[in-house]
Amino acid sequence: MLREACQLMQHGYIKRRDFLKVSGIVGLGLTTCPLGASLAEAVKFDKKLYKVSRSMIGMGTIVSITVLNPSKDQAEEAIAIAFEEIQRLSKLMSRFDARTPVAQLNRDGFLKEVPPELDFVIKRSMYYHQISNGLFDITVKPLLDLFAQSFKAPKRVLPRAEEISELLELVDTELISLNGKTIVFKKDGMGITLDGIAKGLIVDKAVEKLMVKGINHALLNAGGDIRAIGEKGNNRPWKIAIEDPLKRKDYPDVVALTNRSIATSGNYEVFFDQEKIFHHIVNPKTGLSPLITVSVSVQAPTAMAADALSTALFILGPAEGTRLIDSIPSCESLTVTRNKKKIKSNGWRGIKI
Repeated sequence: MLREACQLMQHGYIKRRDFLKVSGIVGLGLTTCPLGASLAEAVKFDKKLYKVSRSMIGMGTIVSITVLNPSKDQAEEAIAIAFEEIQRLSKLMSRFDARTPVAQLNRDGFLKEVPPELDFVIKRSMYYHQISNGLFDITVKPLLDLFAQSFKAPKRVLPRAEEISELLELVDTELISLNGKTIVFKKDGMGITLDGIAKGLIVDKAVEKLMVKGINHALLNAGGDIRAIGEKGNNRPWKIAIEDPLKRKDYPDVVALTNRSIATSGNYEVFFDQEKIFHHIVNPKTGLSPLITVSVSVQAPTAMAADALSTALFILGPAEGTRLIDSIPSCESLTVTRNKKKIKSNGWRGIKI
């Protein structure tokens, strides 16, 4: 995981990734965690529960797990197993580590004996591609590579329209062929990035490990992809403050989370130019980053759904994105625009701070 984080730092993909702040978790010090360090604490939470927390670098960000449990040892064991699962799945999904199946697929244009978790993620990506009218698309990697190279110091030049147009020929999830356990790209030069969905899946799988170990109260935060198990003891929900896109602590809203997930996509996460005209969220139809929206937060039953939908809604735009989320049961959204307007879906409920 440390190697992956270092690679991400070199590519500029880690420095802007903390978008949600979790209230009520004292002492984690996530914003000052040194690269590769592990922060841990175990304290008495109340008369019945211990609070056990651990934070590490994983999936290119800081991952924190907080468990409330009667047994401190049981909580520590469950957290350790959850981090092992995060590490295992990260080794499958990363596009930056040349040894992963995703990197191999991007390099060779095909992959045999696809791991079941990767097969699942790609199939779910196809589903979100379909319901978003093709705007959630994992094949935008060639465009991201172009942006990264164009703005790389000391070059820092705008990508040419001709370059973008040429690469758009390689961008379309429908150009991915799945045949049994084999994946094949239909065009040379294609590549995928699972940044908008894989982290959510990994969070979900880690949560499953916690639950199998008997954990009933926990919060897992992977750089803003958050999932809660139960409540925060004494029938109190976990409180999540959505990050201010301008980093001025003017949080757009605070939500209560119990057995739910939330994820936020924002133009402040990973951007290539200071004006944030080119960032990591790309419209696969135009080859450009959307400019109207600055952040989208989605609440959903799973972290993978919240992760993918927040990306899709960002590209769809406030009106069309909100219409989509209103059509999906048990999902809600909050969109913040460049002019600071907040658009809430029908089911979105915030809480007073």
